[in-house]
Amino acid sequence: MAEVTEEVKSFKDIVICDQLEKEEVKSFKDLGICDQLVEACDSLGWKNPTKIQVEAVPHALEGKDLIGLAQTGSGKTGAFALPILQALLESSQKSVQPFFACVLSPTRELAIQIAEQFEALGSGIGLRCGVLVGGVDIVQQTLILAKRPHIVVATPGRLLDHLSNTKGFSLRTLKYLVLDEADRLLNEEFEKSLDEILNVIPRDRKTYLFSATMTKKVKKLQRACLRNPVKIEAASKYSTVDTLKQQYRFVPSKHKDCYLVYILTEMSNSTAMVFTRTCDATSFLALVLRNLGLRAIPINGHMSQPKRLGALNKFKARECNILICTDVASRGLDIPSVDMVINYDVPSNSKDYIHRVGRTARAGRSGVAISLVNQYELEWYLQIENLIGKKLPEFPAQEEEVLMLLDRVIDAKRISHTKLKEGVGKKRRGGDDEEEDDVEKYLGFKHKKSKKFKKGDKQHVK
Repeated sequence: MAEVTEEVKSFKDIVICDQLEKEEVKSFKDLGICDQLVEACDSLGWKNPTKIQVEAVPHALEGKDLIGLAQTGSGKTGAFALPILQALLESSQKSVQPFFACVLSPTRELAIQIAEQFEALGSGIGLRCGVLVGGVDIVQQTLILAKRPHIVVATPGRLLDHLSNTKGFSLRTLKYLVLDEADRLLNEEFEKSLDEILNVIPRDRKTYLFSATMTKKVKKLQRACLRNPVKIEAASKYSTVDTLKQQYRFVPSKHKDCYLVYILTEMSNSTAMVFTRTCDATSFLALVLRNLGLRAIPINGHMSQPKRLGALNKFKARECNILICTDVASRGLDIPSVDMVINYDVPSNSKDYIHRVGRTARAGRSGVAISLVNQYELEWYLQIENLIGKKLPEFPAQEEEVLMLLDRVIDAKRISHTKLKEGVGKKRRGGDDEEEDDVEKYLGFKHKKSKKFKKGDKQHVK
């Protein structure tokens, strides 16, 4: 492990954005961004820099290490991508700079999204970007590395695989390291991989750490070997954006499915992300909703990477307007069209609530977050209210009206259980794996007998 040059807790500079009155910055050019990248920002529709970008970019352009705390959806990716690309432009005038920067992400989807933003910003300057994540053919990724990309965006495990096993690949020329969603990367899940990566990359580099929540990880930041970092706080310790309408509903555990269906049908024109606790629950719940005529699709860590991306793309294209997901989708994903987040299962870690509800009300847009709280989740919910420092209003619903859905929901759950059992049985008998792995067939997307479940259609016809 590289030695820390100065205790992280004794930051040289601390910038609290919300407490400072600064002259208004009207454009990226005012921050010191070069004309080429200003044009790239304009082409992406980035008219004005966000709060975290206003505070972070000037310090980054001065060559300082950064610790950035900002609400999810606040433009963190631009805050580190723009300074890196500007430094790459300046250095490439002298020589070609492969493996110039590495960005580490805790999830595959976030890594792919970060790479897409780099490629969009760098499309006019010939930027080469490579993505190294699990669930994708490692030989394919080796070919990408052979093209010597300027930027590598990776999950820690897969990056370590390549550093250990891919002949000729190293990060000896690395100039920038970024840890995005750093609180997750500093958890035990990634700790060993991250330590090994830090041991084989140059100590003489710039390091940026960005996250929405990071307060209890300060001691662990020493592992990242920051040098005299500037700490940027563009939000309170744990907060949600003002444009987010947050509500809760106390419900009996046995009726939670009814309340979920009621909300989704009442807001049938909205796009929604529904968070569950387990991977199995995403598949089952999506199947139940499909059997009720709702356009739901699951995404979870048990799905192959192509299937996960396929589900995400269907949701982005609005082919399916309900995404049933685990916390794999709560980190950093920028899906502009999300109108509503529903916590079907209340997270046991209250910080995960911040990341979940951050999928909506992004970049100044409005959004709704509703938590369905049963009798076993009350303590977790109270921890969430304590964390965000506010009491949330109750979601209005007449219980009698909700329970009119009960018979139809029970039927849909029975049919879904039967389908799941048939699928497992077929697989045990040596059925067609391809068919079983096909998410659309698995969820009965082409099931013609399902009656379309419309708003107002709440009576069970016997």
